[in-house]
Amino acid sequence: MLYNDKIIKNMEQNNCLVKVQEIFRDVLDNEDIVLDMQTTADDIEEWDSLSHIQLIVAIEKEFKIKFTSREILSWNNVGEMIEAILHK
Repeated sequence: MLYNDKIIKNMEQNNCLVKVQEIFRDVLDNEDIVLDMQTTADDIEEWDSLSHIQLIVAIEKEFKIKFTSREILSWNNVGEMIEAILHK
């Protein structure tokens, strides 16, 4: 059963990552962006403090969720953002 749970979790993460990647491409107007769980703002030229806010708003709207400031400030990479989305 644990093996199946891990497979399901990986599938959920991958599906969420695909959606988040689409949001990044749309908000940052760059179809070449490819995200992985370790991607950080340092990896994407267009990802600055202003676009970060726009990304959060777009993600909240797409997934119909709200993040706290504490959650947002705790993220070090896209993977941590994905985990926060999946736990909502």
